[in-house]
Amino acid sequence: MQNIPSVDLRDFLSDDPKRKQKFVNEIGKAFEEIGFVALKGHFLDDKLVDELYGEIRNFFSLPLETKYSYEIPGIGGQRGYVSFGKEHAKGKKEGDLKEFWHFGQYVDKDSKWASEYPDNVEVKELPRFNQVGKEAYQMLEKTGIYVLRALALHLGLDEFYFDDFGKEGNSILRPIHYPPITQEPENAIRAAAHGDINLITLLMGAQGKGLQVQNHNGEWIDAIAEPDELVINVGDMLSRHTNNKLKSTIHQVVNPPRELWGTSRYSVPFFMHPVSDMRLDCLENCIDEENPKLYEDISAGEFLHERLVDLGLIKK
Repeated sequence: MQNIPSVDLRDFLSDDPKRKQKFVNEIGKAFEEIGFVALKGHFLDDKLVDELYGEIRNFFSLPLETKYSYEIPGIGGQRGYVSFGKEHAKGKKEGDLKEFWHFGQYVDKDSKWASEYPDNVEVKELPRFNQVGKEAYQMLEKTGIYVLRALALHLGLDEFYFDDFGKEGNSILRPIHYPPITQEPENAIRAAAHGDINLITLLMGAQGKGLQVQNHNGEWIDAIAEPDELVINVGDMLSRHTNNKLKSTIHQVVNPPRELWGTSRYSVPFFMHPVSDMRLDCLENCIDEENPKLYEDISAGEFLHERLVDLGLIKK
């Protein structure tokens, strides 16, 4: 496959069973073959997207000492600011050429997960930053729930199988700033080749060249979305749970041509995680003689901790 298939969530949301099944078939095929799609018909409107990008630019333009004041020790970078070069891909020692912010799950104080999730960090200099981030988080989460429902049907599960795992899941909205490149990077790119940890990732900001996906022949393909599309990919948790039937695909964000080094890039992935006690054990209906069980049993919380250590965000 040489490009990223495009699907429309409005097919799945329609009252026409044929259109709904068409979406299930298309996204299932794409996630089995390359693990990425471009998605139209999501729940983010243009006004919210524009305001979010405006607030993100405002935040990353703050003085460095102000941003550092929002870097919270002891939580593995799960909320607030993570400074430039701190995260690296699994197996790499060079830090990625990016800084980012984390919005996390919003739960009622009486939720069983309230004590597990760190509080979101309020940016007092930008009164709209947190509210707009929350609105975008909730619209992306809503989109993700419907995508997971389609994937459940594709896998022969109950349509609502993932609902209880995802609706108060440990999901993360990550606005990323890739600053201008001021000198030749040594073995570092904006985001080194990696697979995502979570169930699925919904990415805003793939409208220009930079994001690349590796197909099964080992070739790198540019993943460029239309302005009204999100790019969605399978994460390692879902790949593991489906015994690699749905494939978590390696991807990277490469440095721009030298003439564009002076420009910033912004992107906003939503990493959709389940609740920590979800079992990621391989589904029985994804195991057979031709496809023996590939992975040991593990919970989502255990797997996340392992990977945050790999990424350098939690110290052993």
